[in-house]
Amino acid sequence: MLCQNCGKNEATTHVKRIINGSTSEYHLCQNCASKLGYGDFFGGFDDFGFGGLFGNLFSQGQSLMGDTSSALRCEKCGSTFRDIAESGKVGCADCYRIFKDRLMPSLQKIHGRTKHIGKSPSGVVPGPEKQLEDLKGKLQKAIETQNFEEAAKLRDQIKSMEQEG
Repeated sequence: MLCQNCGKNEATTHVKRIINGSTSEYHLCQNCASKLGYGDFFGGFDDFGFGGLFGNLFSQGQSLMGDTSSALRCEKCGSTFRDIAESGKVGCADCYRIFKDRLMPSLQKIHGRTKHIGKSPSGVVPGPEKQLEDLKGKLQKAIETQNFEEAAKLRDQIKSMEQEG
């Protein structure tokens, strides 16, 4: 694809702007992108890898990571919290249990929640817990919109499901 600005060079930069809900997209060559201020946003971060990106979320300063000589280590993989913070990767499943108190705030920041819900493949009926969660969400919306008839029906469904389970 040719640059949409100069029409001469191969487009190497894709710019997508959303302003007040209106989306515009541009395909630019390296020269036009630089001239228009869309240069290499990640320039100067050559050593800035995955660990550097997420390591900052895990590290809340030296006091949280502690001294490495006496640091708590995972019995299974040998990782310390410092290792996790620097690499951005948890060593094994046991690390979640061992470093739970330090990991949970960071996981909350990254994912917005600390409980894994997962995804259901399309066409699969969700389990009772997911159905109950969905009904409670619908109930909350019905209350917010003051649709009390619907809210009463949903309340009854929820009570019925809770009594069965």
